[in-house]
Amino acid sequence: MTAADRVPAPLLVLAGIVSVQFGGALAATLIPHIGAAGSVTMRLLFASVILCAVVRPRLRGYSAAAWRTVILFGLALGLMNFAFYGSLAHLPIGVAVTIEFIGPLLLSAVLSRRPSDYVAVAGAAVGVVLISEALHVPLDQLSWAGILLALTAGACWAAYIILSGRTGAAFPKLDGLAIAMLIATCFVAPFGLATVGDWSAPLLAKGLGIAVLSSLLPYSLELIALRRMSAAVFGILLSLEPACAALAGLLVLGQRLHVWQLLGMALVVGASILIMGGGGTEKDPAEAAAT
Repeated sequence: MTAADRVPAPLLVLAGIVSVQFGGALAATLIPHIGAAGSVTMRLLFASVILCAVVRPRLRGYSAAAWRTVILFGLALGLMNFAFYGSLAHLPIGVAVTIEFIGPLLLSAVLSRRPSDYVAVAGAAVGVVLISEALHVPLDQLSWAGILLALTAGACWAAYIILSGRTGAAFPKLDGLAIAMLIATCFVAPFGLATVGDWSAPLLAKGLGIAVLSSLLPYSLELIALRRMSAAVFGILLSLEPACAALAGLLVLGQRLHVWQLLGMALVVGASILIMGGGGTEKDPAEAAAT
């Protein structure tokens, strides 16, 4: 038994949530220097190199269908991170994560098909309207680019959830994830390399930190935790991500949300607990570590 196996599973998941959201906050400090594409490229490049060095994925012996799946998985991963990091240039991280969360919420509701889930989705939609400040700020002053990018990231997150399960079934161990991360890196690199004009040690250190905090550490913790806890409990804990993102934004970036935004976030978190805690869908351990 390893040291991690002695830690209660919920604490491992909470540690993963804290890690990924503070990694996102760290990314928000890197974006002004090298852009969203450059930040995503650094994160995926470091994460894929480390993961491939550890996993050493096998590239032969897979069917054409398996390759189509992992390619789509990698593209969803790359676009999800690209869109989310783009939204951080326009929105506070707590707002961006809350809006992005609509993707997996809708997917869970559609797959479970319980009437209560559709009520929860309606409540979450009200929460997103509140957190976007659409009721208090003139429409022409809303950050439509940030909102659309966060919604795009949410749609890609839903696709990622579906494709991660199919990839896990087609590839052994973590081979599929490692290959998908390489594909995602190749997808964003042409955009990212064009915007990274500064490869100084401090920025590279931030990129490495983001890769560890947002990808490698949370995935490892959640993978261990999911061996000892149900998907329903994991879903409830995952619902804390928007609140944790708001805390990370406050502590790292000094971003403060208004009362109406906090109320909107509470509605989304409540809807997530109702939907994801209902056991309607099984979750892939990689799902929470992708944003």
